[in-house]
Amino acid sequence: MTGAEDLNYPKQLLEYKDGFMVSKTMFTACELGVFDLLHESSERLSTADIASRLEISIDGADRLLSACVGLKLLKVEMINGNEIYSNTDLSSLYLTKSSPKTLHHMMMYYSNTLYTCWNFLPDAIREGKNQHERAFKISTKDIFEAIYRSEDEIKTFMQFMDSVWSICGKDVITAFDLSMFHKVYDLGGNIV
Repeated sequence: MTGAEDLNYPKQLLEYKDGFMVSKTMFTACELGVFDLLHESSERLSTADIASRLEISIDGADRLLSACVGLKLLKVEMINGNEIYSNTDLSSLYLTKSSPKTLHHMMMYYSNTLYTCWNFLPDAIREGKNQHERAFKISTKDIFEAIYRSEDEIKTFMQFMDSVWSICGKDVITAFDLSMFHKVYDLGGNIV
């Protein structure tokens, strides 16, 4: 049910419209190593320090870091007239590669694979089939042929799956009485 205020200003629709920008900002910060650099650094880092160490432009770094502060993925404080950045607890725990609860690999899989496939959603709906071939120029009838096409792709997919498991694995295992079983198998699924 839509309220009158929603019809006067479509806040929900505007948030939906920008959702991909939020995702891609987080994915980019992960890919460039922003969270890892801040986690591993023993000193506080300015925009110029981060840009230099990651070999990215200062202007680009400034925009990305500011966006991450807005998303509450980074913290910033002014020290001697310089903006100095650090990770939030959330990004330290989930977006750094070295964390036991890292979701870094999930973010990279979403950015490099799922995000690319979703560009072809209209084609998938029209044709009723997955768009892996169109997205990655790989001819395949079985989606897992594409996922397992090389050692690197297998590693990437397994790291993604491990990320999922690190978050919800304990809940899955404890949701059922599995005491009579000695092995658990992941039977996978069919990804469109």
